[in-house]
Amino acid sequence: MAKQRLSLSFFLSILCVSIMMISCGGKKDNERDHLVFRYNEHSNISSLDPAFARNPQNIWPTNQLFNGLVQLDDSLNIKPDIAKSWEIVDSTCTFYFTLRKDVYFHKNKVFGKDSTRIATPQDFEYSFNRLIDPKVASPGSWVMNYVDLAVAENDSVFKIMLKEPFPAFLGMLGMRYFSVVPQEAVEFYGNEFRRNPVGTGPFQFKLWEENVKLVLRKNPHYFEKDENGVQLPYLEAVAITFLPDKQSEFLQFAQGKIDFISGLDNSYKDEILTTTGNLQSKYEKEVNLISCPYLNTEYLGFFMDAEAEEIQSKALRQAINYGFDRSKMITYLRNGMGIPAVHGFIPKGLPGFTEIDGYDYQPEKARQLVAQYQQETGDQNPEIVIGTNSQYLDICEYIQRELEKIGISVTVDVMPPSTLRQMKSSGELDIFRASWVADYPDAENYLSLFYSPNFVPHGPNYMHYKNEVFDSLYQKSLSINDIEQRKLLYAKMDSLIIADAPVVPLFYDKAIRFVNKKVSGLGINPQNFLFLKRVKKER
Repeated sequence: MAKQRLSLSFFLSILCVSIMMISCGGKKDNERDHLVFRYNEHSNISSLDPAFARNPQNIWPTNQLFNGLVQLDDSLNIKPDIAKSWEIVDSTCTFYFTLRKDVYFHKNKVFGKDSTRIATPQDFEYSFNRLIDPKVASPGSWVMNYVDLAVAENDSVFKIMLKEPFPAFLGMLGMRYFSVVPQEAVEFYGNEFRRNPVGTGPFQFKLWEENVKLVLRKNPHYFEKDENGVQLPYLEAVAITFLPDKQSEFLQFAQGKIDFISGLDNSYKDEILTTTGNLQSKYEKEVNLISCPYLNTEYLGFFMDAEAEEIQSKALRQAINYGFDRSKMITYLRNGMGIPAVHGFIPKGLPGFTEIDGYDYQPEKARQLVAQYQQETGDQNPEIVIGTNSQYLDICEYIQRELEKIGISVTVDVMPPSTLRQMKSSGELDIFRASWVADYPDAENYLSLFYSPNFVPHGPNYMHYKNEVFDSLYQKSLSINDIEQRKLLYAKMDSLIIADAPVVPLFYDKAIRFVNKKVSGLGINPQNFLFLKRVKKER
């Protein structure tokens, strides 16, 4: 196996050099390396069509290839993209977007030889309606559930009318699903549009050999400029490799063959970080560590319709919440990279997060609640089973050891991720480990997991949690545009979740990037999305 990895690494290294030699007119790699950004995608990429940008591995390259009406900055503020301005008519839930006139699709044969054309409101009308075409079968079709009408008002204005008020919708438009695509290209390439993307983004498609390499080149006609009037992007190319495991990816990074890695994997976390979350001294000269709160809450979910007495008992669910030290868990299992979830379900870094009283470590209180459960049910030996995948086995085993100290017997059932997802959706797991990463930057996205009409398969309420007061507050929040007023309702809803304990919040994740010090302008954001249009590399 070691020899295979070495051979693969060597092959990919030679391949990257070859790509550069070809794409840069035969100039030496070391003369042009500062113009190419390299990263590895260990999870592979299934499509470059933004209609299928449902996970980070697909979203990252499509961020480079496509644009939408609006974009989010690193602080999740909504900024113009192809829409230079917009007007919102609250009384009719109608948005009017005025588009730029200088946004061109990437040159492609579908427009004629060596030709292109301007992106128009009609293109947005086509792109939006394509999401709900059953022949396309986009996993992002749900974003159109809020939309009643999406039409080109004229050659400058695109109109969206919602079915009912939904304050988070403007932020949702920053999702890659809402990218503009040209009808000519989609119809010409058909299903192969996934391999032949045509967008308006800072980079354009060059070549893709699946499971081996993906190369994007600078779009010379890109419309955005920096603060000094210099056209973006600064880079000439993006080269993506597909080493399948995180350890090999880290070795490539340590050798300077890729420019950054994202996230913290058990295979290298102790190699690069101290237990306090600082870089090991041997990496300080070559690597920058950047992090920020990540819109991801890691949690255990209870299936509230389970027959088991342990699940039906609020006292026992609360005992589990009080029964382990989240800070200790983050320190020793995550090298300090995470924020203990001792407040609500809404993660830190998201508007709507408040430091409500959640569950801290109180072993004596946990034992009292176990005793209360025993008295109420007559069950002297409470037992639970936690379903998880192997990536989170260490965390679940830590919880197992701690809960056994307070009188709860725990079995950890490890299964493949696909099995976990299926069993979680079908209600076959009494307790399951899960994550919720924000689709859009509004706390409603997290609270929707607890709204009773959203029971799976109609929504993301995997817990089958139902609370009439919660449902009423949730519905009320949808009619309020003022974010400060909505935040008050969000805090009340989050407090109800904590009181009823249908989940065990574990930690609010951190977005973590290890970046070669030659790279600048990469930044980081609470959604951990990759944007390369402002990245520079030193020689």
